[in-house]
Amino acid sequence: MDALTIPAVLERAVRDYPDAEAVVDGRVRLTYAELGAQAGEAAKAFIALGVEPGERVAIWAPNSARWIVTALGALCAGAVVVPINTRYKGDEARWLLDRSGARALFVEDGFLGNDYLAMLGEPRPDIVVTYDEPAQRGARSWADFLAVGAAVTDEQAAARAAAVSPDDVADILFTSGTTGRSKGVMCSHRQNVRTYRGWCERTRVHQGDRYLIVNPLFHSFGYKAGVFACLLQAATMVLQSVFDPEETMRLVEAEKVTVLPGAPTIYISMLDAPRRPEFDLSSLRLAVTGASVVPVALVQRMRAELFPEVVTAYGLTESCGTVTACSAEDDDVTVATTSGRAIEGVEVAVVDDKGEPVPAGEDGEVLVRGYNVMLGYLDDEEATAATVRDGWLVTGDRGRLDERGNLAITGRSKDMFVVGGFNVYPAEIEQVLATHDGVAEAAVIGVPDARMGEVGRAYVIARPGASVTAEELVEYCRDRLANFKVPREVLFVEGLPRNASGKVRKIDLPGLESR
Repeated sequence: MDALTIPAVLERAVRDYPDAEAVVDGRVRLTYAELGAQAGEAAKAFIALGVEPGERVAIWAPNSARWIVTALGALCAGAVVVPINTRYKGDEARWLLDRSGARALFVEDGFLGNDYLAMLGEPRPDIVVTYDEPAQRGARSWADFLAVGAAVTDEQAAARAAAVSPDDVADILFTSGTTGRSKGVMCSHRQNVRTYRGWCERTRVHQGDRYLIVNPLFHSFGYKAGVFACLLQAATMVLQSVFDPEETMRLVEAEKVTVLPGAPTIYISMLDAPRRPEFDLSSLRLAVTGASVVPVALVQRMRAELFPEVVTAYGLTESCGTVTACSAEDDDVTVATTSGRAIEGVEVAVVDDKGEPVPAGEDGEVLVRGYNVMLGYLDDEEATAATVRDGWLVTGDRGRLDERGNLAITGRSKDMFVVGGFNVYPAEIEQVLATHDGVAEAAVIGVPDARMGEVGRAYVIARPGASVTAEELVEYCRDRLANFKVPREVLFVEGLPRNASGKVRKIDLPGLESR
């Protein structure tokens, strides 16, 4: 029978590829047989501690083998995984724990200097486990957690895993909350398995690949397009907890990494790293990236200097993380200017203000329909009804479809600003700026203007060694864009504020100082 739950997918990988390397985390190396055994031990511990099917297990920790074992153990026990952003402060994490009703919490105290347990304070979930040894304040150590599972038999654990249904909730990922309180997105086992089977078919991740997961596991890009994709293909997960270009390149060389997905900034940092020639990066085969702006010049550089295959993809938390993806056969322009076509069994529509489809090439609101659309927002029927209408997920993104069904994202509806009565979407301006030889990255927002209402302001990171002026970039845009879209101001900055998944936090841009 087809494996449609995460426990069944893990069981199949263990059965078919027991000796294949599953996880590399520093000195920790696990085969699929060992990963399956450790997940089983964690499942027994959850059962012994009284965690019932459907109860929530939160993980507030960086990428690690124990993170993966915890998540798989929870899923095999029928529990629901709730990842927490490692950058959250105590109040943010406490709100999420309360909202999800988490029964258990796993933390790595001291990551990036954060005292997570002190930040969290009281009250806490019933079960608190630290990955640190020895146990931290009032929490169980990882070893103590696993030890309680001795009271549960292998047969009991196997029965619990077998009882998991494809339509059970597998995880609740909370949205980034950049426009207000985040919402908990519920997705089922079946949805995750089908979505990442389609993702793997399009991207061609396969058994034998060595996949560097530097995208955080609390985000669908790391957790689902990383862990789930690797489980489905029995590929090797090479873990990195914090992106550092030199450490990434060291891992690529040492572990013969073949697949490296991430935000565009990861590749820009690697391409421009002064020490790149010192590393053997010849094992790299595939890059998977995604953003409203991926410059054609960047794709061309990536293909020429790092990766034979570069694809872009599009998704959101509410769609299990994936909607569309390019394929290796697509040309540089298609990869850079679109996010590819809908994965198998998923539909994408672009509609006008009345909900009617617009012709190919015309801008509109992006809607998604298919098995990947979330079950709903946790305990929020009103928000769910506003976001999923007649089976269509209202993404909040603007975009256009070409004649071949490739989707180009032109911006977020909330990012739009109005210049003298004309709607302007920052992504279009950012795409133009990114084609300039002197620009590494750019982000555009609207700022108040007494005459026009709003005008565009561009924040630009210059390419290393480039000599470029604000006036030059304004004229460059003027030659390529309608006058109302041309940014009236260009500020050069050292970096752009980002969330942990690499997306630019535009709300923080006004506070940046030009260099």
